[in-house]
Amino acid sequence: QVQLVESGGGLVQAGGSLTLSCAASGRTFSSVGMGWFRQAPGKERDLVAAINRSGGTTYYRDSVKVRFTISRDNAKNTMYLQMNSLKTEDTDVYYCAAARSSSVYLRSQEYDYWGQGTQVTVSS
Repeated sequence: QVQLVESGGGLVQAGGSLTLSCAASGRTFSSVGMGWFRQAPGKERDLVAAINRSGGTTYYRDSVKVRFTISRDNAKNTMYLQMNSLKTEDTDVYYCAAARSSSVYLRSQEYDYWGQGTQVTVSS
């Protein structure tokens, strides 16, 4: 079992920044790939960024490239999402997820464990 807890969401003005954290406990955090997803009400959960177990390989959806940075600290069992130049369209509930293996994964079906989500609201 892996328990994931997100934090760091909140309300920010457009152009501002937020850093999300995902604290993991249970299974060996450093052995699995991780991802950040976001979901609006009534819509599918979409991948925002993903990272492999070492942190050496990352993936970003096109709309967040350059603005967002995914990282992890395996010594602290924590993953981060630094979000800069936030836009109103970034408003969503953000979820962290742990994959079943070590690589970068793009589909939600490849992730076995999920956090409870944290709301990010960007105002104009």
